[in-house]
Amino acid sequence: MDINNIEEVRAFFANDKYAADAGCCIEAIGEEYAKVSLTIDERHKNAVGGVMGGVYFTIADFAFAVATNRSRPGTVSVSADITFVGTPKSNKIFAETEKIKEGRSTCCHVVRVNDALGNPLAVVKFLGFHKQ
Repeated sequence: MDINNIEEVRAFFANDKYAADAGCCIEAIGEEYAKVSLTIDERHKNAVGGVMGGVYFTIADFAFAVATNRSRPGTVSVSADITFVGTPKSNKIFAETEKIKEGRSTCCHVVRVNDALGNPLAVVKFLGFHKQ
């Protein structure tokens, strides 16, 4: 996989069946960076009509996977902490990664989930482990 070619990255991560089935789409990639989108529909709603918290976690986890596995294949999350901070005002949401620290065997990223209007929805801190 050419880690700088977004079409090859999209093709590789199409094998992430859960994220693909949820509707996650890779919008942008960069050096240990990813921006992922998801369009909310009825399958993403809970019993009271809100977006399930797992949707925010799924899009954040997928963005973390794209950002870290492009340059360090085999990176997995070993810990994640999510804080829900808002509700969407649009039907499209985005998860964008920020690398905090890259070590020999571990990494730390913060992923911010916002709606299309820029309203914050969730913040997720990931600790990752490089298996290879």
